[in-house]
Amino acid sequence: MGWVMERDRVQVLDEQWNVLAEVTFPQVEPGVVEIDHTFVDESLRGQGVAGELLGRAVASIAASGYRARPTCSYAVSWFEKHPEHADLLA
Repeated sequence: MGWVMERDRVQVLDEQWNVLAEVTFPQVEPGVVEIDHTFVDESLRGQGVAGELLGRAVASIAASGYRARPTCSYAVSWFEKHPEHADLLA
């Protein structure tokens, strides 16, 4: 299992490059990305993978100087549970 960071997504891939988990955050306007999709394969659920995805996405977004607009339900919930990242919200 390997983590892959891209400009607008974080993924977990298996040995055959199949996506096991991902979060996507495309830019929707200058300086703002939309966290619009979080997926974790059933085989990885309950292991904290979704939280790790969001944590890595937030670090990437912050490092890029962008702000985030969470629209997927998991991302909305994650930000509610992590008020220390509220300054990143658009």
